[in-house]
Amino acid sequence: MEWNDSGIVLSARRHGETSSLVILFTAQHGRHAGLVRGGQGRRARGLYQAGNRVSATWRARLEEHLGNLRCELVHAAAAGLLDDALRLAALSAACAVVEAALPERHPYPVLYEEFYRLAGRIENDATWVESYARFELMLLAELGFGLDLSTCAVSGKTTDLVYVSPRSGRAVSSKAGAEWREKLLPLPAFLLRSEASAPSLEDVHAALNLTGWFLTGHVFADAKVPPARERFLERLAQAGSMPG
Repeated sequence: MEWNDSGIVLSARRHGETSSLVILFTAQHGRHAGLVRGGQGRRARGLYQAGNRVSATWRARLEEHLGNLRCELVHAAAAGLLDDALRLAALSAACAVVEAALPERHPYPVLYEEFYRLAGRIENDATWVESYARFELMLLAELGFGLDLSTCAVSGKTTDLVYVSPRSGRAVSSKAGAEWREKLLPLPAFLLRSEASAPSLEDVHAALNLTGWFLTGHVFADAKVPPARERFLERLAQAGSMPG
């Protein structure tokens, strides 16, 4: 068995004395693991940093085997963020969430393309924090836990949507949710409209609290939320103002 694919490194862990177990998110083969022989060498450790884009070749005698990976570096995203701890934490968080959330060897081509774009935005785009929050929203949808933010769950109206029900994942308008607002999750406007005014840091925290609620309750119901995501949220809270 052999395939060639483009991918993004999610993680690399020591395996034996000199090898590494590498997890990729690939365009056509989804989340896929492989053994990299010599992966503990200096050059290989730099290549298999989370967030790096690679061209991968996987080989195994049988499809169900772990197999061996050989990768060529396409873009060293992690190295370019060494001087920006917050963006590097965001890239690490995105990789950790994807690795923990996706089933192995199931292709998610649309999600892969969005993840690819997110990695680029974290590196270069001033609105990368908003993109991160929208990515988690898309991840939930791709896994079958999409939120319905189109209409109010109570009135059916499509305007003035400011809350989300933590039970149903449906939007609720300001008027309909007034009586239960303490039990509802805030819905930041930028998650509804890409042309909405730039969000505040408070809006972004609300968005990540919203996606985090459903990730914890559904995707990670039987496991812990990846620590890398928690570290990213801590760094974001310490930022004090909206990062650019």
